[in-house]
Amino acid sequence: MNDTTRCVSPSDSPSLSAAEASPTVSRAYQCHHCGKPIFLRNSVCLNCGSAVGYEPFRRTIVTLAPVPGDEGAGWEVEGEPGSRVARCNNLETAAGCNWLIAANEDGSFGGPHLYPGFCLACSLNRTIPDQSLARNQELWRKLELAKRRLVSQLLALALPVETRLERADGLAFDMLENTQAGRIFTGHDAGLITLNIEEADDAARENLRVQMREPYRTLLGHFRHEIGHYYWERLVRDSAWLAGFRALFGDERADYGAALQQHYANGPPGDWQLRFVSGYGAAHPWEDWAETWAHYMHIADTVDTAISFGIDTARVELVTDPFAPADLWQPEHEGAASFLLFINGWVRLTNVLNELARSMGQPDYYPFILPGAAVAKLQFIHELIRAYSLDAAQFDVSGAAPEPDGNWDPPFSDKPSSDGPAEPSAPGAQIEACAPAASLVGQGVVAAGANIAGAGDVTQIDNVAQPANPVHLDDPTHAEDAPPVARQPGNVMQNQDGARQQSASLSDPLGDPLGDPLSGPLGDPTREPQAADAAATRIA
Repeated sequence: MNDTTRCVSPSDSPSLSAAEASPTVSRAYQCHHCGKPIFLRNSVCLNCGSAVGYEPFRRTIVTLAPVPGDEGAGWEVEGEPGSRVARCNNLETAAGCNWLIAANEDGSFGGPHLYPGFCLACSLNRTIPDQSLARNQELWRKLELAKRRLVSQLLALALPVETRLERADGLAFDMLENTQAGRIFTGHDAGLITLNIEEADDAARENLRVQMREPYRTLLGHFRHEIGHYYWERLVRDSAWLAGFRALFGDERADYGAALQQHYANGPPGDWQLRFVSGYGAAHPWEDWAETWAHYMHIADTVDTAISFGIDTARVELVTDPFAPADLWQPEHEGAASFLLFINGWVRLTNVLNELARSMGQPDYYPFILPGAAVAKLQFIHELIRAYSLDAAQFDVSGAAPEPDGNWDPPFSDKPSSDGPAEPSAPGAQIEACAPAASLVGQGVVAAGANIAGAGDVTQIDNVAQPANPVHLDDPTHAEDAPPVARQPGNVMQNQDGARQQSASLSDPLGDPLGDPLSGPLGDPTREPQAADAAATRIA
């Protein structure tokens, strides 16, 4: 753990502050020049005009000062002579990226795992929307704001964030738009996350949320759900945690395509609210994992933010019985008491947040009900992340992941586990009801110039395209990955025909760089909205 990461010890106090036990950093930022508040999205202090930026190694916003004698062309962290940093090239684009790139000993910036001139967050980009269209610039700005929030949280939790220059199956993002050739679907495929840029259009996203009867649908929710699929492959699939996953979430070797067909044809089981955070999570163990992971990300980040700003819930009474050890995955775990404080503190916080939203005539901030079974799954994810953050090399903390009999392979070995899952799809292909980086087959949906390899035959079921070899989608459809494209971040764009092309320039930024994306749990396409007085509570 670095010196900016803290773990708060368990306490008998019911306060939210005492409940926080996950690795975190402060979400309250301050200009070091004038002392006034600044925010994660800021590139300039609005009070004193000082340049500021997000420094990923420190996991915080720092104030910048021109390097003496450098005629304003270089920057260093204010008060730290010699701490050279560079601005990301995408600061001057519609993305308005405020992330920084650290200097190397030889005076260069970045490293072999970053693209020249681009920060870590932007080095994760594989394809961006066509920036010759003003509307796309605004949508890209919103997508990047949400993505940077996501990545900053992953870094705060000490989770692995690796580009494809560092790891062949590292993270990469394709941000694509619908074309005459067909619709793009959001999804994940072996580290490649695809998002339809229409999700950044507030009106279009809200219309789709209503059509799909979701309580929430947000950009940040999409990012967090898809990244959950990625971390299942990185942290669970080939590790000692797989047995615990199957005990809680189910056997992921169940036919994924058939499970989605069943879900979209008949909806979730009648008792899903007793076992899952959303109806969509009931479709398949992979989706249960991704929905629960996204939910945990929402909870952890909101709690971290509340604590950072001094918000406490000690005087808030629960409207129902608090969660108890019997609701947990491992009640005897050394972190069980702390986790209970954390989750019950969250329930108290949501009671306040919902009332605040109602006082403004807005929908409930948190229109969900947590069942005890979902809390057990949340504890599993909580301890998984905590174990990795404490010791990524060994990743077996205090028996949290029971060690199999015999020799134990390192959890992150590339070697498949001996009882590993049967291949559910073509190699490297796991989309979900939100698809990976390309276009859909079915309904004539194929991006121009995209080669679709290994998709298998496609059948159409209830307006849902299903490849014979299922992959992970998060809209009710499937897609296959397009061939690799040039990797220069911010320079690969999708043209109006759907193909990807090199861009000559990404100048003329559009929109307010200080805008903020929505946040909140991922919606559920089958669930009716909760009653007006719904709050986070437990179901026995």
